[in-house]
Formats: sequence, structure tokens, C-alpha cells
Amino acid sequence: MERKNLSGETEFLLLGLSQDPELQPLLFGIFLTIYLITAAGNLLIILAIIFDSHLHTPMYFFLSNLSFTDFCFSTTIIPKMMVNIQTQDKSISYIGCLTQICFVLTFAGLENGILVMMAYDRFVAICHPLRYTAIMNIKLCALTVVLSFVISVLDALLHTLMALRLSFCTDIQIPHYFCELAQLLKLACSDILINNILVYVVTSLLGVIPLCGIIFSYTQIVSSVIKIPSASGKYKAFSICGSHLIVVCLFYGTGFGVYLSSSGSHSSPKSAIASIMYTVVTPMMNPFIYSLRNKDMMEALGKLLSRTLSFH
Repeated sequence: MERKNLSGETEFLLLGLSQDPELQPLLFGIFLTIYLITAAGNLLIILAIIFDSHLHTPMYFFLSNLSFTDFCFSTTIIPKMMVNIQTQDKSISYIGCLTQICFVLTFAGLENGILVMMAYDRFVAICHPLRYTAIMNIKLCALTVVLSFVISVLDALLHTLMALRLSFCTDIQIPHYFCELAQLLKLACSDILINNILVYVVTSLLGVIPLCGIIFSYTQIVSSVIKIPSASGKYKAFSICGSHLIVVCLFYGTGFGVYLSSSGSHSSPKSAIASIMYTVVTPMMNPFIYSLRNKDMMEALGKLLSRTLSFH
């Protein structure tokens, strides 16, 4: 097939989840509802934490940043997908595709870093409660979030700049609903060995190592909780970590599932469906997981809603 270097005027075609015209209105309604729930849920959590001084602690500082990241992550993907469905135009510009890849990698990496720091926060709170205030100070919390953001941006820029050197064949259809790096690499006609090596190395460094850190933190937490004599004390300790564990399982489980499915065949309907879990469902579920299981958060949300209604 013919090779060509793509310019800013060239377009990719995002085939989406289904090409059946009858399903497009249903898909549009589903993803519009999901996006509105995601945006409202995450923004409510951020506002509740800002306006409730009792929640100005490291745990809720990380939670507010996680909610902001989830909101941005969804905004990077879902609105463009809804526009494509509504206009029946599946195109996305070459620059737009690379930009979307860059933002997706940035917010996925940032969420990864925040989840690691939330695990460390729970580790210090349960295993070293007397030193918690000294260790988890606001400077350390802010520094870790900024560091995670910088690392994520550098990682995203590295992958994006490496993709710029690729040549593509005339077949530029992406069997996905957003521009995913793995799918873009499969369309390249030029050698992608360096790109693949980079993906494997970065996934190991920024994916596997942080996950191992989370697992280590929870092994220490479990060993400390077992030593607590009272059943109520054990329940309280596990309830503090329960929400975070659920989110970690959702994020890493679906993320690695997509990673493994993307490394398979060229046709990727399974990969697209799996991607929905970590790009769409997980950001929507996080506010419910952290609020419904958290008495303090429910009270803060109630105060926020009462304050909002009192203004009208």
C-alpha cells in the first residue's frame, strides 16, 4: 500500500463502537447521560471538599484531584465521540488525534500517580498514625501531585513526538471511538519497533512499579489491621481503605485488560469495549464509590446542596 507522511490537513476515521445507523441515537443518549453524571458527580465532590473545612485533609486533597482528573479524562474523549455520532462525521484531524492521545496519556498517568499516593496516605494513617500529621503535610501532598503531573506530561509528549515520525498507509481507519496510541501504531507502515519498546518500558515503569507499590502498602496495612484487638477497629480500618481498593481494581484491572487486548489482533472490537470501562465507566463510578461509602462525604454533599438551595 502507498505510504505517506501525514500533515495537519489529513484526517483519520474513528469507526466508533458500531456502524449501525439505528444504534447511533441510542449510543448518543447513553454516552450523553454518562458524561453528565460523570461531570456532575466529580464536580460535586470537588466543591464539597472545597467548602467543607473538615475535609481539608490529605485524603480528601487527593480525592479532589482524582475527581478533577476523572472529569478531564472523560472530557478528553466523550464530547468528541458524541459530536461524531450526532453529525455522522467520523473524522478527526491528524493533529487532533495526536492531541487526544497526548491528553489521554496525561490524565491516565496522573490518575495512576494519585492512586499510588492515596494508597501511601492510607498506609501512613493506619501503620504510622502518630506520625501521620508530620509525614503527610500539605507540601508533600502538593509536591507529589505536581510531580505526577509533570511525569505524566513528559510521558505523553514522548509518545506523541515519537508518533510524529511515523508514516501511514492510505488505510487510516481507526476501529475505535477515540485515538488510542496502540491503535495508531497498528496503522503505521513504517517501523514501529522503537515505539513498541517505549510502550513496554514505560508501562513497566509507570504502571507495574506503582501497582507493586500499592500492593506493598496494602500488605503492610493488612498486617497492621490484623493486630488490632477489637472487631470494630478492624472494620473501621478496612472501611477506610475499601473505596480506594475498589477504584484501584477498576482502574488497573480494566487498564491492563485493554493493554493486553490491544496487543492482539488488528481488529479490536473487544479492545474498544474494554476501553469503555477505564475511559468512561470508571470516571463515572468513582464519585459514587467514594461518596456512598463515606459518611463525611455524604454530610459534606448534603451541606453543599442545602447551601445551594438556600440561595434560590
